[in-house]
Amino acid sequence: MQVFNVQGMTCGHCVKAVTRAVQAQDAEAIVEVDLGQKQVKVQSALPTPEILQLIREEGYQAEAV
Repeated sequence: MQVFNVQGMTCGHCVKAVTRAVQAQDAEAIVEVDLGQKQVKVQSALPTPEILQLIREEGYQAEAV
């Protein structure tokens, strides 16, 4: 499970946007978003840099933990 700190997520739309972005590249990915902790956990075969790029392309600041 890869863990990312993600700034700028505030609502369900944000959760869906991040989830869809990752699952568009890996349909089997498991994405868990915790808005309170500003954290995204991803279980995927995608490499960390690619997941970071996908989240950033949605307009959020992200860094691997």
